[in-house]
Amino acid sequence: MAAPHARLFFALWPDRATRRSLAQWQQALQPICGGRAMHIDDVHLTLAFLGDTPLDRLDPIKGVAADASGSPFNLRVDQAQYWRHNKIIWAGAAEIPRALESVVGDLRDRLTQASIPFDPKPSVPHITLFRNARPTLPLPALPAIEWAVDAFVLVRSTGGAGPR
Repeated sequence: MAAPHARLFFALWPDRATRRSLAQWQQALQPICGGRAMHIDDVHLTLAFLGDTPLDRLDPIKGVAADASGSPFNLRVDQAQYWRHNKIIWAGAAEIPRALESVVGDLRDRLTQASIPFDPKPSVPHITLFRNARPTLPLPALPAIEWAVDAFVLVRSTGGAGPR
């Protein structure tokens, strides 16, 4: 019998104030982009996507997280963008903090050293707000969101109920 698996990823998880601000962005964008708004409790910024992972690898994965280095930083979320190829509206930063690039690089290096597979595509820091969107372009400028980031989390996606 095969070992149980789970869909896993490392992410930045917004605090309550940041989620409220992102929800306001969703409300402002909904009339012009349509689509399915992501549940505000599930919005996040993925750092490394592990995908379908055997749960017997959970201890080494947690070890990677415990050993990862990084410093708290501020992420200024100040732009909404549209990816036509997958019909996603996302929030992001015009300037990516070095500390964010550093934590992504460190996590990915440690995953590689521990022989834990992950999606190697280049990181494009973004927070998905809508799926199946068809916006009128260009998207409007929205008030910047200052997100004080001081931790990342290991997340298990629970399918239809969203990540937890």
